[in-house]
Amino acid sequence: MNNDPLPEDLRVFCAVVHKCSFTGAAQVMGVSPAYVTKRIRILEARLQTVLFHRTTRRVVVTEAGERVYHWALRILDDVERLVDEVSATRREPTGVLRVCSSFGFGRRVVARAFSMFARQYPGLQVRFEVFDRIVDVAAEGFDLDIRVGDEIAPHLIARRLASNHRVLCAAPSYLQARGIPRSLSDLAAHDCLIIKERDHPFGIWQLRSGAKGERIKVRGPLSSNNGEMAVQWAVDGHGIILRSHWDVAPLLQSGQLHCVLPEWQQEANVWAVYPERLGTSAKVRACVAFMRDYMRERIGEGVLP
Repeated sequence: MNNDPLPEDLRVFCAVVHKCSFTGAAQVMGVSPAYVTKRIRILEARLQTVLFHRTTRRVVVTEAGERVYHWALRILDDVERLVDEVSATRREPTGVLRVCSSFGFGRRVVARAFSMFARQYPGLQVRFEVFDRIVDVAAEGFDLDIRVGDEIAPHLIARRLASNHRVLCAAPSYLQARGIPRSLSDLAAHDCLIIKERDHPFGIWQLRSGAKGERIKVRGPLSSNNGEMAVQWAVDGHGIILRSHWDVAPLLQSGQLHCVLPEWQQEANVWAVYPERLGTSAKVRACVAFMRDYMRERIGEGVLP
């Protein structure tokens, strides 16, 4: 009888490591917690070692589990490369594509793109998650991060999907009550709606006007890690917001928001970011090409979200 570990068991094991939870791994993989428990037990029996210390509150990887995890990543990487090489000879890539993005952009734009992508590539299974933080795509088991913002670690491959920038804007009611800022220094006397972005320090706005750059500290009574809520606060007249043009363009067109200090902007291009080892992956290439066409067409025409 062959007692070698199965790739599926290694995938389940890595998912538990990433989520530090059997239930979390089950949710991400679209299976039951009982299935995860069963596969881990089978893997432990095949390897004749304990992989996790389990309590009612948490799951901790054992020392042996850490060694297995590093080997599992290598093995699964080799399996994925094999699938990619074989799929490259076919018309359509196959397998599982694990993608992440930020809350707002992921929900309003990327999810809609994947609705179309899934129809074009029925052989791929897309696992899509959203976060309010920068994701370490390599360490956390993702193939691709669709992100807004230009601060990208040098060890990752980044492909620009579309040009984008953030603008300063506020509701007419706020500007009538508090006045229109004429310079960046005027923002110190204004209520600013701060969004905890994945790629920027809290309360610091880095802006550019042509070749000139400024870094300013802003504050205000309301802040959030959810951009949609902050935009609604801006519409309600609570302050000035710095938000991606794709997001506020309809509100600017309708007059619900007005642009202030329009000469000052923040670069916030849309990128596909992935580990170097996936540079030749057929499924990643297919996804990046599709997203590039989708994003450029819609952002360029101002029809996002």
